[in-house]
Amino acid sequence: MTPGERVWPRPVPLVGDGSAASERAADPTGWALTPGLRAGLYEAIGARRDVRRFRPDPVPGEVLDRVLGAAHAAPSVGHSQPWRFLIVRDPEVRDRAAVLTDRERLRQAAGLDADAGRRLLDLQLEGVREAPLGIVVCCDRRTPAAGVLGRATFPDADLWSCAAAIQNLWLASRAEGLGVGWVTLFRPEDLAALLGLPDGVVTLGWLCLGWPDERPPAPGLERAGWSRRLPLCDVVLTDRWPDDGGAPPAPPSRMRAPDQLAVVGARDEADRLLTVPGSLGVLDRAIDRAVALGRGAAAGGVLLLAAADHPVAVHEVSPYRSSVTRDVLDAAVHGTSLGAVAARSVGLELRIVDAGVAGTPVPGVTGLRPPGPRGDLVHAPAMTLADTHDLVEAGHRLGRDVGATGIVALGEIGVANTTVAAALACGLLGADPAAVVGLGSGADAAMLERKHAAVSAAVDRARRAHPTLGADPLLTLAELGGPELAVLAGVARGAAEASAVVVLDGFAVSLAALVAVQLEPAVQACLVAGQRSREGGHALVLQHLGVEPLLDLRMRAGEGVGAALATGLLLDGLALRRGAARADH
Repeated sequence: MTPGERVWPRPVPLVGDGSAASERAADPTGWALTPGLRAGLYEAIGARRDVRRFRPDPVPGEVLDRVLGAAHAAPSVGHSQPWRFLIVRDPEVRDRAAVLTDRERLRQAAGLDADAGRRLLDLQLEGVREAPLGIVVCCDRRTPAAGVLGRATFPDADLWSCAAAIQNLWLASRAEGLGVGWVTLFRPEDLAALLGLPDGVVTLGWLCLGWPDERPPAPGLERAGWSRRLPLCDVVLTDRWPDDGGAPPAPPSRMRAPDQLAVVGARDEADRLLTVPGSLGVLDRAIDRAVALGRGAAAGGVLLLAAADHPVAVHEVSPYRSSVTRDVLDAAVHGTSLGAVAARSVGLELRIVDAGVAGTPVPGVTGLRPPGPRGDLVHAPAMTLADTHDLVEAGHRLGRDVGATGIVALGEIGVANTTVAAALACGLLGADPAAVVGLGSGADAAMLERKHAAVSAAVDRARRAHPTLGADPLLTLAELGGPELAVLAGVARGAAEASAVVVLDGFAVSLAALVAVQLEPAVQACLVAGQRSREGGHALVLQHLGVEPLLDLRMRAGEGVGAALATGLLLDGLALRRGAARADH
């Protein structure tokens, strides 16, 4: 500028960036936050945790608005703002979501190596039920990628945008003192179906949001020994990917053949005991379930046995005559059957239901025989739909009655019941007969072939009659189940409504419980798997129920023996919990 040259004021825009180039050149760091704000930001980033345990206190609306506002302020490809925040408060939706997570947790644990599988099962996912709010972050992908600036070359940038929104929400929540748990143990299609999402809208998982009931000093997976954070130098590269000699290793894989069903649990209430958390393994999880249901003081309960004959036995699928069902029922009434003795040995009362045993009514039992025709599964349905409905309702009333005892163990008596259970598993779960037909109570190779043929024929018949078989649990039960299973499904539901702990026996009983859960997902929160029997289909059913067995003794006894023994173990665990020393917290 020459001497005397006139200088005009710099035009400063009324909107947008008002800084001048000279200002920016003089102080390149001038856009930085103040030291206090910078420290707060880095502190929030460093203190962000995946929270699993929550207090029941509600989240005020203004706090929720601030947190969601932070999420909405995230960067998005082409400023498309593809995120949608679906807030879930409905207890029924949360119960259904919790069943999905428990099921997927077991399925994924079965696909990991033994140690990793156990560590996954240790992780608590109860926040889906416990947290005051569920927030499902959805990505609306209905706009073609080519129509959004930046997605034509990176079509998934909309998903990255939604992930950035989750991070904003997470950091804002940490600053507010809220906890967030990001649960992705869902099959995306299952979660989308639960929430009624349209085609083209996908989820990024379920966020549990609420006031935390833990203050973890380090990330949960680090504390659980799953992995450690890599040094920064291991993840920072310069200019280009190095050759193989200097390339960082691929992330570790923990995959293995899907035959591991290790079960270990670690739950909240044991934190105050003078012992390490989870010291009783999967039993701690069952104890916690009982305590959460208000049954921590339980010192007894009921073993409920339901008995029925099965017309499918005419196809020679069992090594025993159908009359054995009546014999075992009579012995149970006299207190000398294996199940009755097992119940008495652990202090359980015995209740017996005759749900369809041939012969005159048995004195001393509750009679709930279906009046309508009963089929052999292969050529005709097991029961009429009306009888099935009535049996479930009768069991429902009975379950509410016995549920007052606090713990209800379930068992069944019936020759050929593993054939019925295999057919029902195929109907409810779409399983292949080869995966669920087992030896039962001692079948030989020829009998196993007849069982497989009978189950295959029964399932084919039912699917021809009802192409959507499996969508309606009562219809599937009527087609392929048995009257004792209908009663037990009702008992499970009624006992759950009474806040009882429902302890399951083997394959057949677990299928009855699966029907109950499909009718009312909240039942799952009351279930304890007493055992895993040697029937191959049982593991599949337990996986779909999302429950872990207390015992794995390869039992084939039936009669509620496994449930009774497991209930005794649970009662001992509750006594331990009540009597053990507490640590000062």
